[in-house]
Parts: sequence; C-alpha cells; structure tokens
Amino acid sequence: MKVLTLISGGDTGGAKTHVHSLLKGLNEHIQADMICFTDGPFASEARELGIRVDVIPGDPLSALKALKERIRAEGYDLIHCHGARGNLMGALLKRSTGLPVVTTVHSDPKLDYMGRPLAAATFGVLNNWALRVIRYHIGVSRPMADLLIDRGFDPQQVFTIPNGLPFDCPAPALDRSAYLSSLGLDWPEDAVIVGIAARLNPVKDIPTLLQGLAKALKEQPKLRLIVAGDGEEGPALKQLTEELGIEHQVCFAGWVTDTNSFYNAVDINALSSLSEGFPYALVEGARFSLPTVATRVGGVPDLVENGSTGLLFEPKDVTALAQHLAVLAADPALRRRLGHSLWTRAREEYSLDSTVRHQLEIYEAVLRRHMRPRKVRDGAVICGAYGQDNAGDEAVLRAIIGELRTIDPDLPLWVMTRKPKEVKKQYRAGAVYTFNVPGFCRRMAKSRLYVNGGGSLVQDVSSRRSLLFYLFTLSAAKRLGCRVMMYGCGIGPVNSSSGQKQTAKVINHSVDAITLRDRGSLDTLKKLGVSRPEIVLAADPALTLPAAPPETADALLAAAGLDPEHQRYLGITVRPWQGLEDKAPAFAAAADFAWEELGLTTVFVPIVGDMDTAAAKIVAAHIQKAPYAVLPPCPRTEDTIALFARMEVMLSMRLHALIFAAGHGVPLVGAVYDPKVSAFLDELEQDLHIPFDQVTAGKLIPLIRSAAQRSGDRAALEAKAVRLLQLEANNSIIARKLLER
Repeated sequence: MKVLTLISGGDTGGAKTHVHSLLKGLNEHIQADMICFTDGPFASEARELGIRVDVIPGDPLSALKALKERIRAEGYDLIHCHGARGNLMGALLKRSTGLPVVTTVHSDPKLDYMGRPLAAATFGVLNNWALRVIRYHIGVSRPMADLLIDRGFDPQQVFTIPNGLPFDCPAPALDRSAYLSSLGLDWPEDAVIVGIAARLNPVKDIPTLLQGLAKALKEQPKLRLIVAGDGEEGPALKQLTEELGIEHQVCFAGWVTDTNSFYNAVDINALSSLSEGFPYALVEGARFSLPTVATRVGGVPDLVENGSTGLLFEPKDVTALAQHLAVLAADPALRRRLGHSLWTRAREEYSLDSTVRHQLEIYEAVLRRHMRPRKVRDGAVICGAYGQDNAGDEAVLRAIIGELRTIDPDLPLWVMTRKPKEVKKQYRAGAVYTFNVPGFCRRMAKSRLYVNGGGSLVQDVSSRRSLLFYLFTLSAAKRLGCRVMMYGCGIGPVNSSSGQKQTAKVINHSVDAITLRDRGSLDTLKKLGVSRPEIVLAADPALTLPAAPPETADALLAAAGLDPEHQRYLGITVRPWQGLEDKAPAFAAAADFAWEELGLTTVFVPIVGDMDTAAAKIVAAHIQKAPYAVLPPCPRTEDTIALFARMEVMLSMRLHALIFAAGHGVPLVGAVYDPKVSAFLDELEQDLHIPFDQVTAGKLIPLIRSAAQRSGDRAALEAKAVRLLQLEANNSIIARKLLER
C-alpha cells in the first residue's frame, strides 16, 4: 500500500506529534510519504524521523499540477489529508485522480479561525467545502467524530483514531530528586506532587486546579503542584497562588522539553480543561503509570474511567477536584491501582502501535469501500424496539450489528429507532425514525436484507397496534424487494383470533427465514400455522456481547457507596408491572434473607432506565435489615453486563438481566411476568422460577437458597450458556445465506 499525506507544514502541538509519530510508525508497514506546502521545522523534523518529505510551495493551482504528476509517477493508492490546505488539495485531486481521499479532523473546523473573520470567510469556507467533498473522515477522538456526525457527515464513513504514543519510552534523564533540584525546589521527600502539562491559557482552566489544591492542602498538607507550560495567563496565575497562600507549594516550571523527567517526578497527573479533543498529556502520564485526575470533557472519559483508571470531575468543580486530590494523597495503594489500570488500558488502546494498527485498518476499509461495486441494492435495514432506553433491546441491536459486520464489514446498515442521532454516533450506522414510514420504505427499496428483531416483536400483549406495525414492516420490506429475516426472535403471545390470522398470513407470505431464541416460540409458530419460511432454533443475540473488565463493575459499585473488595451481592431487577406494590414485600423479604443467611448485599440493577429504578425503590422501601443500593442506569451495555457478572445470585423479572447474568454462570431466579422469561430459563435448564402472580416470601426465599447453593459450580452454569451461545451462531449463518443469495 502506498499513501500520500498532504499537510500545510506549519502545524505545531498535538497535530504535529500525531502526524509525525503516525507516519513514522506507518512506514514500518507500508510506504507513507508526505507533501508539505511550506518548508520549515515541521518538514525538517519529519525528515529526521526517516519520513520521506517533499515541499511543494506556491499557489494551489501550480501545486495541484505538481501533485498530479507526483501521483501518476508514484502510483499511490490513497490520499490522506490533514488541515485546511491539505483538505483543499485533496478535494481537488479526488475527481482528477480517482483515488479515495480521507482526512483527519484534529479540531472543530468552525473554531479554527475564531477571531480572524477574514481567514474564516476565505480559508474557513474553502475548508468546509473540501470536507463535504471528501468522503472519508477521521476524528482524533470519539467526541470529534461525533461532532462530524452531528453536522451531517455520513456516520458509516466516519472513523475514530486515538492519539497514540510509543510506550517503550526512554528512561528519564533526571531522577525525581535531581529534577526537583533542577527547578530549585526543596520539597519534603514524602511530598505528593501533582503535575499538569498544559498551555497557560483560559481553556486549560489552571485557576480551578490552584483553588482545588488550596482546598485539598487543608486536609493533606504534603500536596505540591508543578505546572509545566507557558502562556499568556502566567502572571495572573502566579498572582493567584499568592492570594491563595500556596506560592510555596506551587512551582511554575515553564515550557518543559524533558517530559520524561517531569512525569517521572510527579505522583498524580492532572487536567482541569474546560474543553479538549483528546489530550496527549493523558497518555504521556499513563506511560508512567500515574493516577489521573481530570475533567469530564471531550475524549477524556474514553481513557479515564472514574474509579477504574482515574478520577473525573466536572469543569470548574473545585470541591470535587479537592476531594480527589486529598483522597489520592492519603492512599498510595489507590494511586498504584489507578495508575496501573490506566497504564494497562492506555498501552492497549492508546499506544503508537495501537494508533498505527487502527490507521492501517481504516486505510484497508477505505480501499475496500472505494472498490465496492456500486449496486442498485446494498445493505440491510434493522428494525426493533430501539431507542427506548431499554438496555436489553439495545444489547440486541449491538449484537445484530456486530454479527452483520462480521459477515460483511462494509455492509451499509440502517436502523429504525426512536433516537436516530444516538444510533448514528453509537453504532456508526445510518438511522431513520421508527415511524417515518416514507423514510424507512426508501431505505428498504435500496437494501438487500430487512432484519426484524430481536426481542418479542410479534405479540399483542403490550399493544395490538405494535403487532400490526411490525407485521406491516415485514410486508412492506418484501414488497419493496428485500429478503426478510426475523432475527433471534421470541414469538407471542398473540391472543386475538384476528391477530393470529394476520400474523400467520404476513409471515407466510413475506418472511424468508426465522431464527428463534427458544423452543416455546417454535411451538407458537406451529400453532399459528406458520410453515413457509425457513425456521431455525437459535438463541438471543445478546448472549454474544462481552462484559467490561471486572474493575469497571467494581468502580460502579464503589461509586454507589458499596465495598466490592469485601462484599458479595444479590442482584435484583424488577420492572413496573401490575401488582408490583403488593409483591414488593416478598422481594424485600428475599433481600433480607440473602443478607442474614447468606451474607449477600442487595444491588438493584436497572435494564430500562428510570422505569426500573422507580420499581426498585418500591421494593427497597420494604427492606428492613439488608444493606442495599439502587444503581443508576449504565450508559454502556458492556458495563451493565459486567455488573451482572459480579452477582452471586440474580433475581429478575427482566429477561435480559437473566441473559446477561447467565453468560457468566450466575445462578438465576426468575419472577415470570411473561412466557419469554420462563422459556429462556427452561432453555438454559435453570428451573428456579415462579409466576409473578404467585410470588410470596415463602416461595421466593427457597429459590434464593437453592440458587446460592449452585453458586459454587458456576463453571457448569457457564457450560449451559456456552451451549446456547453455539446455537446463537445460527442467527448469523442464516443472515449470511440471505445476504449472499
């Protein structure tokens, strides 16, 4: 592969570090050359790194001619642009060369020329035009990629690449003592030193860091701070330290070139910014296993997970910052744990090796998509109960998207959802509002496959209108030329006779294949008279999803005031349902029993946001003896799964709470409000369940006791889940067959 990088040549800071380190790493695998449009330190430093660099000065038209000649002579496969000048030239070259063009967006294009109205009206306008012409875009952080999607760029052609650094960094030139001496500091040996490497300008909000330090010093007087950086706010910041009375505890080190010695000398890495893309300072600190305290902005939470790989606070929250600094100063073991966890994650995801690997994968994807035959029909439309804050349904969507992309990584995907904007950013897929009938029909008319599922969509218990809507989508997809698949579904109950007839008619006439998540659904289809589609027993797609690391679950539990190091847990998930108020004392009695007899602390884990939280509080109000916590909804499916994996016993009304726990061998107790719950437990050969309307304390407690007795043999329970997981593969096998027809 041969790639030509276009960049102005006047770049500094993070953009320069990113491009230089990336091209140096890429050239170990492919030929990655660079063209600059101005000569200077940027080009010179690139040459010193062994990067092939040429400078083409002059106006855009003359540079364009020289570039075309260079591309013809060298036979490049792809053009990669950085910055406004590079984007303009890439956009002009796109049609004349026929090569795919990709650009990396390092900052918000609308803010690049802030305070420079003439430049914004010329270079800014041209850059925005070029960005629209270029098809493929890379954000240097997840928020930057999300920003592009919010502005209408195709989410399926937007990629994210981390700002990586080499982790095999050289040893520091100075040890801690020598470095502090070089700064003229005579601080105590047991000082806990906080360090921040940042420009001294308003966006870095150093005043909040100084105020937080002053507050923390009252509790932990051994704290100290080194500020590495210069800028226009320097004099004002020094004056603020005097006003706060901390001038002897703070050192302004100026611009630091020996960053290895700086990070080696500090105990805590800090970042107090009001806004960030993804700062290199986080990864630089991670290389030295430094615990990190940072604001929850930009791409920071992608690396720094509160309580797991660092501590986060909201911008300008002096009190929270002071608390974090004091806690870390008092607890060396916590500093070591957070620092090691951060090093582990950063090495895996933010090392230069990782960045180069991601960039190569992006190049390969761009080249595949550029060569993909332009067909009248391509892609798949996925329809389900999505965008309703149900962690179970969203897990199913994530699993289906993952399996379809395993079949064809470049398959265009569109999701029918109540929240199109969120789907575009979270899944990098196209999206259309669920009830935008013209919109989803237009997509069906251009797609090869329509996927209905998973979940229990074909049922009339929740709503007859819901049943009619999903039957309509099946019929419309077939009429518009799609292959139609019902994916990992549960079927029924369909109670009305008219609904049964309509269901059988539509499925028989419109569906090509059905994969089912349980045998009960197979029986239901037979009773309905469905015979024409290919019907295959599979399992719920959500079984395929991985859990976040255990330390993530521990951090979430600790944030709720629990002690994951010493506690064991009974998980409870309840949902709003008729009669819950009457059954709440029975669930509470089970929690009290689990505490008194088994030593289990109760944790309520929601699947459907505020609904399950409200239901949990109804039950919790009746708990008399057991300690408990009602957890907030998790924003990420993998975090939710990690919490369920942490339970000793799981008592649930919700199906997907049982599915998530089952995958990790957790003994299950079901309170069955819907046949789908008992169908799953029977499929898993877990017999500890009871109809919801029969729930009493006297019946629940023996089930909890029996489940706890099984907790010592989680391997056997996991083996049963593995058997279901093997069945689940039938979902993607059938999808592949339909896509390849």
